[in-house]
Amino acid sequence: MKRLLPALLLLSLFAVAAESSPGGAELVDGMENTLWGDSNHGRFTMRIETEYWTRELDLEAWMDRPENTLIRIHAPKKEAGIGSLRIKAAMWNYLPKVDRTIKIPPSMMLQPWMGSNFSNDDLVKESSFVNDYSHEITGSEEQDGVTVYHVRSTPKPDAPVVWSRLEFKIREDHIPVAVTYFGERDQAVKEMTYSAIETVGGRRIPTRWTMVETDDAKSRTVIEIESIEFNVPLEDDLFSLRRLRNPQ
Repeated sequence: MKRLLPALLLLSLFAVAAESSPGGAELVDGMENTLWGDSNHGRFTMRIETEYWTRELDLEAWMDRPENTLIRIHAPKKEAGIGSLRIKAAMWNYLPKVDRTIKIPPSMMLQPWMGSNFSNDDLVKESSFVNDYSHEITGSEEQDGVTVYHVRSTPKPDAPVVWSRLEFKIREDHIPVAVTYFGERDQAVKEMTYSAIETVGGRRIPTRWTMVETDDAKSRTVIEIESIEFNVPLEDDLFSLRRLRNPQ
């Protein structure tokens, strides 16, 4: 009996640890909810940096998860009025100078958005990390007194995604640290890092997101959140081709 008690105590400790440790899907779902909420409206600055030039865009975006996204450029003047709209799996770009609305085919979802390191899919979130991938915790580490989990995400059968896998680093409070995207040959294609954690819109979130191509470290795109509101009511006709062409 005396030998049995330590064994039972050890099993109990293992059970408590297992119950308190989050699962991979829970971490990814918590991360998406932290970043986006059920809906949001915000202003952002996108800075595109290359070896030879830098340009900056002033963006406004609305999202009604999981199906609708609208992004509009306000500055500089040359690009002002350009917009991108997603409704479910369909995406359109609007070019005000020629007053033309262009539907983006699925094959173009990985093309750069406005010459940035973010793809069309990155910006309008056609794919859902939590729904389209299976998630497994592969390790953890301590950073500044906070546990950071490593999560490997692989596509579910028939999921409409192009990445062979994703590797996340997510804090225990669901704040993301980084995500690496792997292509068809299982090679890292690009990595996004999250930094500058601040309280914005009533929640603590990373306010600087940096996307870097793995084969071109001198090219990067930085998104900085200027302001954001979460779980806000959005107009019924906001996500429409009419509103894409005419914001009024």
